Amino acid sequence: MQFKPLANTGILVPEICLGTMTFGEQNTQAEAFEQLDYALAQGINFWDTAEMYPVPPKPETQGATEVIIGQWIAQRGGRDKLF
Repeated sequence: MQFKPLANTGILVPEICLGTMTFGEQNTQAEAFEQLDYALAQGINFWDTAEMYPVPPKPETQGATEVIIGQWIAQRGGRDKLF
């Protein structure tokens, strides 16, 4: 995995970012956990989230991506190593 500096922070992030827009809509929590585990095992600790995820946005699933990632972090730990 190749890393690049994040602006002028001194933090290095991987060139590849994991997009999480399908978590909570097209992917179940179990599938999302598998993807997060796999990404981290490959050195990808830079994850893309947005307030509109999951896509397509719906009132009943708004925020599901953040909930899933939060539950993953609660089970696995390591929040300080994720961006």
